Amino acid sequence: MRIITGNDLKSGAVTWWTGYDWSLHVEDAVDAGDQAEAIMARETATCRVNNPYIIEGEKTADGVRPAHIKDRIRALGPTVRPDLTLKPADPEAREWVI
Repeated sequence: MRIITGNDLKSGAVTWWTGYDWSLHVEDAVDAGDQAEAIMARETATCRVNNPYIIEGEKTADGVRPAHIKDRIRALGPTVRPDLTLKPADPEAREWVI
């Protein structure tokens, strides 16, 4: 599964391609497949996202999860302050990253 991530041009927040827009939540990401490069070019040209790139993802019961730990950390938020993550109330958030 190929998913696209980047940073929101206005806020700098980590974003994920949902098939029609960008989301802060990796669970909303979709498989971009063979269209990934075209999507990245179009979204970069419209100045909606900064530095998009393709990563490997895996489908889970809870949605999409990045395959690499670096992108799992980007998806969740800071590891040194779990209270500032995108899922602060999730008791399994630490297990999700590792």
